[in-house]
Amino acid sequence: MTIGAYRKQVEEELRRSVENLGEKNRLRDACEYALTNGGKRLRPIFVLMIADAIGEGLDAMPAALGVEFFHTASLIADDLPCMDDDDTRRSRPSLHKAFGESIAILSSYTLIAAGYGAIYENGKKMKEHPHLGFRADAVSVLCLESATRCAGLKGATNGQFLDLYPPDSKLETIQKIMFQKTVTLFEISFIFGWLFGGGDPERLDLVRKCAYHLGMAFQIADDLQDDLQDTEQQSAVNIATICGREKAFSFFEEEMSLFEGTLRELGLFKGPLKEVVDWLLSLVPEKTPA
Repeated sequence: MTIGAYRKQVEEELRRSVENLGEKNRLRDACEYALTNGGKRLRPIFVLMIADAIGEGLDAMPAALGVEFFHTASLIADDLPCMDDDDTRRSRPSLHKAFGESIAILSSYTLIAAGYGAIYENGKKMKEHPHLGFRADAVSVLCLESATRCAGLKGATNGQFLDLYPPDSKLETIQKIMFQKTVTLFEISFIFGWLFGGGDPERLDLVRKCAYHLGMAFQIADDLQDDLQDTEQQSAVNIATICGREKAFSFFEEEMSLFEGTLRELGLFKGPLKEVVDWLLSLVPEKTPA
């Protein structure tokens, strides 16, 4: 299955999932507005691709949706006037502009709760597997730990705090923000895909490393692209701005090499995951702008 086919599958399931959030009202409409506002859907796609690459025939779609619930909730919060103060998201009014700040905040709460609920739902589904069902409870606990750690003060929440209030502009600080704000959500994706796909729980440390290298490469590529834009629109937290494009490109190449290496070690360097490597490499084809 191609990345595009996975994306289409995720989009269809996201639309179906809205009804399960609760009764139809303005709050649920706001959640639907935020969830169906497009995007690359990389995080849920990784869940599905990893689970499929393991080859045990397990359905990881509930977990994939859960990751997108977490991600969308974080975007809603990031856009608020007290945070990044963005009026648009993917060429449409951001949620607080379309529905008001109070409903936007409640929508983020709703989607976070739904993300945790998705872990339970996928655990139930895993119990139906004839050979790996016995792992379902333990896997669900591991996924709960991952989501709690990566979304909290050790992860994305603190990453947003440091993004708003960076103590300095040192490379170490920039890398910490990149890890906590971006990489941690990819880590949730990789762990959900690995565990709900039937992967060996003893290899989680390597799975986390794989997610780390992917997330860092993705964020560096994004920073390199942003560096070509109007400097007045750039974030201060940009590794290309801090280190220069050539050094940032060197970091990108290193992370991509390590990402591919860990994919191979996990037995995942095949099919659409190989396509992901090619896609990421295509994002930053040159060290310097033409």
